[in-house]
Amino acid sequence: MTPLTAMLLCAAGGAVAVGCLPERGSERSVRWVALGAAVSALLCSLAIFLGYDRSPSAPALQFVTRIDWIASPRIQYLTGTDGIGVVLLLMTGIVAVACVLFSWNVTHRPRAFFGWMLAVIAGATGVFQSLDLVLLFVFYEAVILPKYLLIAIWGSKDREYGAMKLTMYSVAGGGLVLLGILLIAARPEAASFSIAELAGAGFPSAFQHALFPILCLGFGVLAGLWPFHTWAPTGHAAAPTAASMLLAGLVMKLGAYGILRVAMPLCPEALPHWRGVLAGLAVAGILAAALVALARQDLKLVIGYSSVGHMGFVLLGLATLDRLGITGAVLQMFSHAIIAGLLFAVAGRMLYDRTHTRELAKLGGLDLRRSMPFAAVIFVAASAASMGMPGFSGFVAELSVLLGVWRTSPWLLVPAGIGVVLTAAFTMRALQTVLGPAGTEAPRDPALPLDPISGPEILGAGLLLGVSIWIGLFPGEFMDLIGRSLDQPMMHGILHPVGGAR
Repeated sequence: MTPLTAMLLCAAGGAVAVGCLPERGSERSVRWVALGAAVSALLCSLAIFLGYDRSPSAPALQFVTRIDWIASPRIQYLTGTDGIGVVLLLMTGIVAVACVLFSWNVTHRPRAFFGWMLAVIAGATGVFQSLDLVLLFVFYEAVILPKYLLIAIWGSKDREYGAMKLTMYSVAGGGLVLLGILLIAARPEAASFSIAELAGAGFPSAFQHALFPILCLGFGVLAGLWPFHTWAPTGHAAAPTAASMLLAGLVMKLGAYGILRVAMPLCPEALPHWRGVLAGLAVAGILAAALVALARQDLKLVIGYSSVGHMGFVLLGLATLDRLGITGAVLQMFSHAIIAGLLFAVAGRMLYDRTHTRELAKLGGLDLRRSMPFAAVIFVAASAASMGMPGFSGFVAELSVLLGVWRTSPWLLVPAGIGVVLTAAFTMRALQTVLGPAGTEAPRDPALPLDPISGPEILGAGLLLGVSIWIGLFPGEFMDLIGRSLDQPMMHGILHPVGGAR
């Protein structure tokens, strides 16, 4: 059994194990079983990260499992990973543990809650290791029902609307991806659904130009591609803390990964034609999300629109078709999963569950710097990371994307730079409003008890913040893994030198 299979079984088996526990009196056991499954998945992802052979002669795709599934059409259970998958699987393991830790207080139907949460993690794990297009699509669609239930049952304000909107967008995007798969299946060049074989099939140029927008839009809906991004802030605001972390940390990454792993390798000749459209929509998403966030008063909505903006940098990096830009895009996927997860944990678990408000002005009147100093410190650190301050993962990721833009489309640096400034503006606004100006003492309602931050919350915050700092200080290992993946035959066709880019 490869560590890839073991990681998938840890998440899926954990979901089944939680569901098999007794309905009553098993709340404590449910939490520990879920944590055990998440920690086991994280350990498997670490084994993949450490066991991946980085020697020059080693193959890019490793830990491969190939089992015949359906003879005609030829569909296989084909899994494996390259450096991109290694990075994203490690991200999945970290997010899984953090989600369980920040859900330690869940008392309403905890067995179902943790079961569905682990099901989403299992689906994401399957997507990031699938090398067969149909298998990837199966895992991709498998997360729809669990994420709907997590929001609809355990969410807060407008949870039914948020859950249904997310589901309808997901189904529409998935329908476009399915259409693309059917179009591929009808081609005589498609001898199987192996992504590597399809990438080398040499589809006609006209077919590639028609296929790419279908796949890119289908996957892009889940990646927060403007203007099909509106499900994300609504879903984030309605979701419970762990579901918000999963949406930002894993679900949105599935869409971006689908563009990078499927749409781009299968349509290399169409990329130069469509790159400008993708880059323009990415920049529009960055600017639009930042402007809306500046006007919002709900902290989770502010963070939700921030997620759309950060995913815009992911899509912009992919659109560069440049080695450094794409490397930055994948690193931004990892970085955003960690930072957004931490911000949602602060806003949802640390603040909302205790104060019962997410309004910036009301939070500012609670003197959080004195009443919850740990939450205030983590909020400041997570906000600094979100703004791309040096020393955090976001700085390296966004800098790499912007350098890739400079090498390929320097005229886009102006709107992208404005987006960076606006991101800093709405983040500083939220910080100043929630924490209040230094030296002030805002009155606090003594009838509102603020429970101390729990041990699991401290562990979860420490894990996420520590990982962001680790990558911010030592990004070389991650960038080498990602860059190595772009040299394999399956991915090499997506690099298109433009304007002197190398």
